Amino acid sequence: MTGVTTGVTAGVETGVATGAAAGAATGAARAATALKAARDHLLGLQAPEGWWKGELQTNVTMDAEDLLLREFLGVRTDEETAEAARWIRSQQREDGSWANFHDGPADLSTTVEAYVALRLAGDPPSAPHMRAAAACVRGAGGVESARVFTRIWLALFGQWRWEDLPVIPPEIMFLPPWCPLNVYDWACWARQTIVPLTIVTAHRPVRPLPFGLPELRTGRPARRAPRTGWDAAFAALDRALHRYERRPVAGLRRAALRRAVEWVMARQEADGSWGGIQPPWVYSLIALHLSGYGIDHPVIRAGLAGLDRFTIKEDGTRRLEACQSPVWDTALAMTALLDAGLPRDHAALTRAGEWLLREEIRGPGDWTVRRPGLAPGGWAFEFDNDGYPDVDDTAEVILALRRLGRPDARLALERGLRWMAGMVSRDGGFAAFDADNTRELCLRLPFCDFGAVIDPPSADVTAHVVEALAAEGMARSPVVRRAVVWLLRAQEPDGSWFGRWGANHVYGTGAVLPALVAAGVRPGAPCVRRAVAWLRAHQHPCGGWGEDMRSYRDPAWIGRGEPTASQTAWALIGLLAAGERGPSVDRGVAWLADAQRPDGTWDEPHYTGTGFPGDFFINYHLYRLVFPVSALGRYLRLHETAGPEATP
Repeated sequence: MTGVTTGVTAGVETGVATGAAAGAATGAARAATALKAARDHLLGLQAPEGWWKGELQTNVTMDAEDLLLREFLGVRTDEETAEAARWIRSQQREDGSWANFHDGPADLSTTVEAYVALRLAGDPPSAPHMRAAAACVRGAGGVESARVFTRIWLALFGQWRWEDLPVIPPEIMFLPPWCPLNVYDWACWARQTIVPLTIVTAHRPVRPLPFGLPELRTGRPARRAPRTGWDAAFAALDRALHRYERRPVAGLRRAALRRAVEWVMARQEADGSWGGIQPPWVYSLIALHLSGYGIDHPVIRAGLAGLDRFTIKEDGTRRLEACQSPVWDTALAMTALLDAGLPRDHAALTRAGEWLLREEIRGPGDWTVRRPGLAPGGWAFEFDNDGYPDVDDTAEVILALRRLGRPDARLALERGLRWMAGMVSRDGGFAAFDADNTRELCLRLPFCDFGAVIDPPSADVTAHVVEALAAEGMARSPVVRRAVVWLLRAQEPDGSWFGRWGANHVYGTGAVLPALVAAGVRPGAPCVRRAVAWLRAHQHPCGGWGEDMRSYRDPAWIGRGEPTASQTAWALIGLLAAGERGPSVDRGVAWLADAQRPDGTWDEPHYTGTGFPGDFFINYHLYRLVFPVSALGRYLRLHETAGPEATP
């Protein structure tokens, strides 16, 4: 019987192995088919100049504030208003509210701003959709509970008292960089917004609307933060600043305003923007207009004209992108195509490489305040935000360009590597735009009730830097060793990593695993196995991964959400880097193949990109394509290297 049992067992094991191998072969064939379709679709999206750029979708505050800006400046047209209003109406939900991301909860401030924009467009408050929106606003606490930035917009039009807003005086321009609460304590996106707002709030303009907004008020006092500890101290500071605002020192105020205006003027980009992002752009235009720059002034003209390049017109609607991501998208697309097996001398990659080399940043920026001796280098996010190169883009561009093997790229890569490594913070981690931008006092100001206002190191950016430096043979360098230690300390108790610039723990974990392995951490190390276990535990029964944006506020959502192509790809990239092969990976690949559209891409209405964790979110339209291409390409490369017989 022993011999029979042994023979039967061997036969069963052989059958199982044969079945697994056959299943793996079938899965590889489906993956190859899906990859070819996706790769071809991606190639078809390249611009003649060599770059890729997907739409960067956010929420309707972009469109509402654009109409409010144009109303304030006196340049709003009927056509622009009608087109924007159609888009805003199309995004309203059944309960009358607007959200900040697909299927997200109602957002009070977004709903207030959308409502006011529609009133500008002529929608009467008695219309059903307007009554529903007003009821949502009142139910959420009314305009009295809206964020400070929304109430600033209302104050510009006489719908809120300037005296009831927190104060940040332009005199902060005189605080030296070592002093707490100087402008460089804020993240670059925040300081570019705060400085022009000091000008606006010093002028306190009022340009009344032809209507009031009583239907959005509850009559209750505005919300107040708890008056304990630091909050109490900053509330007292705000009261003192209000007293100063009533009688500022005239000469000091004039000098402060002059310095603030010069600071804003010096930071306008070649495309007319400020940092290539919407908030500082609109506030800078208002601030300069209040400072005497007319609509016909070249700076104002350039700023308004630049907005047109961020405008998407479609089916009679008009919507704005908060920013654009061509450098980021191009680097990711190149990596994806190389992962897909495209030859490095392919014409598309050659054009993309040439374009990226032309986009190298060779001049100084605000980062020099904290790193004055560091030579410039690296890449920015957009076409023209040359004043703000960022570490994350630089890492991804280096990873893409180095694989092309272009001799003419070597010097640019070396400059980028030197600059990127030099942006390390004191704790060994890396942030996006600045080094050591970690003073949390800014967070206590009553003015700062929305979005991330500092730029501390994050796991995803640090991981990308580690991966780029390791790819250049620097895995044993002190900067990489310290960054790896930083990542190990940042690992969550459940084994995942927090994702600062993508949603959320799936993004962070999918970024860190390839970096750790590239830096020499063994796939069998406990930190890697815990992360792998977390990814496996959060895979949906259908095979995909998804994590809702609510995970930034509510831990119950961590690792939970509708499966998406980009998040499934992030998880697969992490698992593959950790040496995983088998059912979890195969099911993820199968989900991508099953969910693919006939044109080779994927539907992805859910947002997976992050601007401000918990407050501002992004749907990068190219994410649904570039990351699946990378994941499928890496899966097939490992399958071909190991052979189907190696599959458990």
